Amino acid sequence: MTESTEISEQKQIFGHPQGLFYLFFAELWERFSFYGMRALLTLYMIDVIFQALAERDYATAAVYSSYGSLVYASTVIGGKVSDKILGMRNSIFLGGILMSIGHFVLAIEDNMAFFLALSLIIVGNGFFKPNISTFVGTLYEKGDPKKDSGFTIFYMGINIGGWVAPLLCGWLAATYGWHYGFGLAGIGMLTGLIVFWSGIRKNVFGDRGLPPTEEVLDKKVLGIKQGVLVPILAVLAAPLIALLLSSYQAIATEGMFADQNIVNVIFTGIGIAVLAYLAYEMFKANVKERKELFVAVLLTFFMTIFWGFHELSGSVITLFAARNIDLEGIMSAAQTNSLNSMFIIIMAIPISLMWTWLSKKNWNPRTPYKFGLGLLFAGISFYVLAISGGSANENGLVPFAYLLLMYFLLSVGELFMSPVGLSKMTDLAPLRLIAFIMGVWFLSSAFAFQIVGFIGKQLAIESTDKNVGGFETLSVYTDGFMLIAKYALGAGILVLLASPIIKRLMGKVH
Repeated sequence: MTESTEISEQKQIFGHPQGLFYLFFAELWERFSFYGMRALLTLYMIDVIFQALAERDYATAAVYSSYGSLVYASTVIGGKVSDKILGMRNSIFLGGILMSIGHFVLAIEDNMAFFLALSLIIVGNGFFKPNISTFVGTLYEKGDPKKDSGFTIFYMGINIGGWVAPLLCGWLAATYGWHYGFGLAGIGMLTGLIVFWSGIRKNVFGDRGLPPTEEVLDKKVLGIKQGVLVPILAVLAAPLIALLLSSYQAIATEGMFADQNIVNVIFTGIGIAVLAYLAYEMFKANVKERKELFVAVLLTFFMTIFWGFHELSGSVITLFAARNIDLEGIMSAAQTNSLNSMFIIIMAIPISLMWTWLSKKNWNPRTPYKFGLGLLFAGISFYVLAISGGSANENGLVPFAYLLLMYFLLSVGELFMSPVGLSKMTDLAPLRLIAFIMGVWFLSSAFAFQIVGFIGKQLAIESTDKNVGGFETLSVYTDGFMLIAKYALGAGILVLLASPIIKRLMGKVH
């Protein structure tokens, strides 16, 4: 039976492969754990880890940036290991177990445990994230028009987890303590693994996601089977990464803040190595593959710009919510992290249906046009925050409606770009590189966190006062948001102007 025949004979639910919905729920719970923790992370560092520092905003921005960069940079390595050794299934299990342990370690009230927990999540995410998204692509034939809709449905699962987690974890942290919120995130990750295991037991994935050959796991390196060596190296990498992350604490304590640090240098090295490898693969490829790989890299660059502004939601925008948004009687600053996912859930199906309807009319815009529009929405969303200061009350607090509108616009922009981009990566990548290219796609978020760190440092407030806020911080934030709006709008216009050229390079890939 050919792969095409096997795909066509899959059991269908709502016109999509049955396996999509197992991956949907597995990713839902994984994202529950990730976003539940992320909602608390910046506030936890501000109030606990760096509480005694006047420069705690700066230190928090540095750690948050390095953590986010390494979380997504690790997907490139995890994708390559999956391609060559473990296969997608084993990689997802290994990553999920490491992430579960990391979330539970966060429940330990100790600063070094905090950095070790972050490092376990970084390593685990590298194995889990690129492979579960790639798995979705394997359920569809190449060029299947249902694939965009399938990825949008999958993306909605991500955001159900992202919506519920900040609400529950934020409530637990506020009511019982930070570490109860972190512990709930760990339970969410374990639940995701159980759902994935259930799908495998019911054979809904067929023979997809297995190692490249039966012998590869048993092949020995340094006398150890590769299937055993990879998990050992993954565990050993965690303390080293924790040491790098915790070095920020020592630097912060001494008041020595340098934009160039060892994590940035290592990350830059990873980026250079990935680009060099991509150049090598493009050199080996035929003309058609070379064009498609070039477009994949270009789309990744556009996505980096968008995520660089979007990921401020877990850092600067959370602090803005805590200090300058009137949240009384509505929700906590940590819980505002649920707003983005809430709007994704509301808008995912309508936008998915819109793409399907436009396709039937032959009006569906090609991918680069969608990217340009997504960046324009991002720019408008930050402009909303930039002008919010004009409605501040006597305490420098602005109405919650500004934050709500901002997240709505940013979420629409995200739906124009991210799920569509995920789908296109699986179409543009040669089969031999598919998990690696998906890792490169997630590397866009890694580079984006460097942007997040830079902006966070520029908008840092020097104070040890937990109640810091008012018109001084409002001015800093709104001025920063206005600059972000200008850059995002400019980038969107440039992408729209370049879209006809990119469209020709993409060929038949819509």
